[in-house]
Amino acid sequence: MSGMRARQSMTFPALQRAALRALAALTMILATSVRSNFVFDDDPFQPVTQDETVAVGGVVTLTCNVKENDNSSLQWSNTAQQTLYFGEKRALRDNRIQLVKSTGTELIITISDVQLSDDGEYTCSIFTMPVRTARATVTVLGVPGKPVITGFEDAVQEGGKVTLTCTSSGSKPPAKLHWYRDQEEIQGRPDVVESNPDEPTYTVTSELTLTVTRNDNNALIACAVDHPSIANGDKRTERPLSVLFSPSVSIQPESDLPREGEKFFLQCVGNGNPEPTAFVWRRKDGELPPMTKVDDAFLHFESLNKSDNGVYECQADNGIGMGDVTHTLLVQDPTVMSTPLGVDHAVIGGVVAVIVFIMLCLLIVLGRYLIRHKGTYLTHEAKGSDDAPDADTAIINAEGGHSGMDDKKEYFI
Repeated sequence: MSGMRARQSMTFPALQRAALRALAALTMILATSVRSNFVFDDDPFQPVTQDETVAVGGVVTLTCNVKENDNSSLQWSNTAQQTLYFGEKRALRDNRIQLVKSTGTELIITISDVQLSDDGEYTCSIFTMPVRTARATVTVLGVPGKPVITGFEDAVQEGGKVTLTCTSSGSKPPAKLHWYRDQEEIQGRPDVVESNPDEPTYTVTSELTLTVTRNDNNALIACAVDHPSIANGDKRTERPLSVLFSPSVSIQPESDLPREGEKFFLQCVGNGNPEPTAFVWRRKDGELPPMTKVDDAFLHFESLNKSDNGVYECQADNGIGMGDVTHTLLVQDPTVMSTPLGVDHAVIGGVVAVIVFIMLCLLIVLGRYLIRHKGTYLTHEAKGSDDAPDADTAIINAEGGHSGMDDKKEYFI
């Protein structure tokens, strides 16, 4: 019995020592295998990988390299530590995973139609002694859905407020939302981010409150999603804004020169939302002439007369409000001719002004020329009398000048 106890006491320490050696070896292997994807120049057998980012539905390429190989095989494992490829051999039956290249120093695979579940750390291993590994983090981006805008259900009356809500779901990381009025960005409230149940994506919501004017009618309000998974620009949804406002009214005459005896009409034009449907015609200084006829937005004159002269008013109603405007009618004689375009008067006035200016310039130049030459004539005339010995000779010199003085001398023998 004592011998058995002695053997047991000797066996337990031996087992403990073996267990400690195994634990130390395992710790060394794990410590050696858990390495980053940095390059270690002093270890040519250390695998080198790089992190990748891919959107859902895309293709990701995983590359593993070593500088040297001692005939050991490279291996790629997924986030669950399932072997994908061991050298050229496929280990996991997933047709999305394909081999691109396998050599002693390089192993390249691709994963197509990437899903959110593919997100995580992938391991490249080389089975040397000890085993060396490198990790590559694959970040899968959740692609946000096209934004949905609500709050356009009813038109808004001018001066009122409207609150619009934009929602986009399925993004990872959370997307950012931007508001635009036509092409100009406008500021909405800060985004509200909520996690989606059962999947690692987010729903983002933003609100925009506007005080509308009639200028906002038919303006395009857009909500755009900004996210790194969207390669070309952004995703956006546009909706026109409908604003109800009372009409602004104008009166358009059939012609600018109404003449006596002719047919003529005035048209009442209303710009509102909705368009005006009720029109009322009045004459400021009395009843409408007997030879007129009201046809909704038109006031027809069967035959113009000087007695039709006056101020006419049109009032338009679209149910939201009313607008009115006046027009002064002045009937001309039948012989009055109309000018083709009002701009001709300006052209004619400009031409006349230029001609008058040129004539004034010519008169000034001509006056200066005459004054200068008149002074020269007087100077020459004075020179004829300066050298004369007496009055008679001065008169003769003044009339004939010096040029013929020597020719008129007489000699008596």
